[in-house]
Amino acid sequence: MKKRWIYGITIFLCLTSIGLAIDWWTALPEGEQATYVGRQTCFECHQKQAEEWKSSDHDLAMNPATPEFVLGDFDNTELEHFGITSRMSHEGDKYYVTTQGPDGKMARFEVKYVIGVHPLQQYLAELERGKVQVLPVTWDTEMKRWYYASPDEPFGPEDPLHWTGSAQNWNHMCAECHTTNWAKNYDIATDTHHYSFSEMRVSCEACHGPGSIHVKLANSHSIFWDRRYGYGLAKLKGKDATAQLESCAPCHSHRRHVSPGHTPLDRFHDHYALSLLEDHLYHPDGQIDEEVYVFGSFTQSKMYRKGVRCTDCHNPHSLRLKFKGNKLCTQCHLEAKYDVPGHHHHKVGSKGAACVECHMPTKTYMGVDPRRDHSLRIPRPDLTVKLGTPNACNQCHTKPNETPEWAAKKVDEWYGPKRRDDPHYGEILAAGQAGNPDAERALIKLTREKEVGPIVRATAVSLLASRYDTPESRKVVERALKSKEELVRMAALRGFEGWNPRTEAEASRVGKLLAEGLTDDSRGVRTEVARILSALPIMPDTASNRQALDRALKEYRKNLLTDGDQSGSHMSLGILYANEGDLKKAEEEFQRAIKLAPAVAGARSNLAQLLEQQGRTQEAQELRSEEVKLLARDARLLPENALLQYRLGLLYYLLGREDEAAGALKKACELEPQSADFRLMLTLLYEKQQKWEQALDSVKQLIQLQPQNPTFRQIQMNLQQKANPQGK
Repeated sequence: MKKRWIYGITIFLCLTSIGLAIDWWTALPEGEQATYVGRQTCFECHQKQAEEWKSSDHDLAMNPATPEFVLGDFDNTELEHFGITSRMSHEGDKYYVTTQGPDGKMARFEVKYVIGVHPLQQYLAELERGKVQVLPVTWDTEMKRWYYASPDEPFGPEDPLHWTGSAQNWNHMCAECHTTNWAKNYDIATDTHHYSFSEMRVSCEACHGPGSIHVKLANSHSIFWDRRYGYGLAKLKGKDATAQLESCAPCHSHRRHVSPGHTPLDRFHDHYALSLLEDHLYHPDGQIDEEVYVFGSFTQSKMYRKGVRCTDCHNPHSLRLKFKGNKLCTQCHLEAKYDVPGHHHHKVGSKGAACVECHMPTKTYMGVDPRRDHSLRIPRPDLTVKLGTPNACNQCHTKPNETPEWAAKKVDEWYGPKRRDDPHYGEILAAGQAGNPDAERALIKLTREKEVGPIVRATAVSLLASRYDTPESRKVVERALKSKEELVRMAALRGFEGWNPRTEAEASRVGKLLAEGLTDDSRGVRTEVARILSALPIMPDTASNRQALDRALKEYRKNLLTDGDQSGSHMSLGILYANEGDLKKAEEEFQRAIKLAPAVAGARSNLAQLLEQQGRTQEAQELRSEEVKLLARDARLLPENALLQYRLGLLYYLLGREDEAAGALKKACELEPQSADFRLMLTLLYEKQQKWEQALDSVKQLIQLQPQNPTFRQIQMNLQQKANPQGK
């Protein structure tokens, strides 16, 4: 009897094990594509998360313009701005804004959608051919008032910043991050948007990925999730924080598109290229300046390097902070050491005693929206003294005697004169941005520094690549092409824009090095290598590399065509076709770029150059005459932008307006005195004008910038001979 009982249990266990093995081994077919199922399907099982999400900023990211969601006062209210009086009204449940239209005339526009809920709400109108635009008036939900997000500047209908212009186009600028499963569906032939989305607002599947496989597995009778697909959603909870951060990053970063169709199951760098710490986006020390949306800041922080993720501080569904006050930080940081006057030197409970006030200072965007800097930095008023960067101390302490010098002295008294991050990378990047020759060695060292974020190393590589044409910097840039970090590899590629090999050996070596990037596992790197190679006088040396180039260029074209409503995409396509020798297609793309954004500078210059190559000189000069007006306008609006002055100077030169060219180029050199390119062009122009004294002075400054450059010394010798042909 006992043996039968043992045999029975054994058979049962064997059958159970076999059944479990079969259950585990059985999987959904390979290649099954998940589809979107909608939030109501998710709510059936995840009620707690659903309740937290409702009324969150994600839930209210975008909604139809109905009484339930419209917060602004549409009771025939008016707002005047530079002579244009906009009127907000409603008829029943429909809302309207009467304002200046794309033709310059006053017209009434129906509000179709609303964006946001706090501290401001914006309103959208759909114009012709599916083009949705952000109306010019904004509702301040705190002060209950209408205002203009750009109060100090008038924008006419021809300006891209006018509410009907490309910079205020919802389809391209906003929709992807205010909807779920967004598709632009732009038809180039008819200039029409056939946009679609699964859901208005940032819903469950925007963060977790399309849910059909997950639902299928949850409704099955299997004990296990699928061995091939896991639980069918993005894995956001693993030990590695990367997946979660890259799920949030597409909408919380300043980036450009690499490829369409991103889902949370994908890698960030396959679809986007993160902006570096560039001087028009960040302060030299990496603090936020323009609206950069968190991720680039966070990647500078020690918290990022230690594996901290968004949900360590934020509830992933309500988006609220997990704790109030300093308790949020003392989850990890010892309260007895840091949340005491001996550390913060302020009265307990005061604003100055709050961790975030010192380590996450705010900057206000769109007039009313203060946002915290997520680089989580130590206040450095001493850098304010050196670099002019902001600091947390002087955001609060603003009395005449409370200067940055005063704040720096206080910090020295409290914490001592030494800083563990000295020299701060901000000092190095600032010197590099200025092209200071003495900064090269420090930048090279910074590319190897592990105690800074990858965005800092990548920025250092980018500066070496674009501003330091020396053998030492070239070695570092070439080595960076093999970095494990995609951001660093992308930055290194900047060193090969317009590159001209000095020898055949160099061309062969670098050509092979770049060709390796054509099979990089990052789509961003692959397509950027392909774009650069298409413009260089070298080609991949093997059939497999040529095939890889064709594949990468196909990916590159696909992305540009996805953003076919953007003038810049067609300009890039035009450049690509011109590089490939297809002048007809190049001309078509440049013409399309001009048509899409007639008031934007750039495309006319490219088209003029193309036409001039074909002997169509008169057409080229007519285009340049139109272009110079746009560039002169831009230079007036941005008088401190050295590159604009340089481009304007070149254009004046091509139009034969040499004195104006010299003035613009001289200003470019004054704004960016360390730029050898700017100084070289001014030197050559002085030579053409036979202004020998100015030319010799200019080439002297050029040699000071790059003492080892043999070309510059040869130019100096030629100028000396021309200035003094008799050898006197």
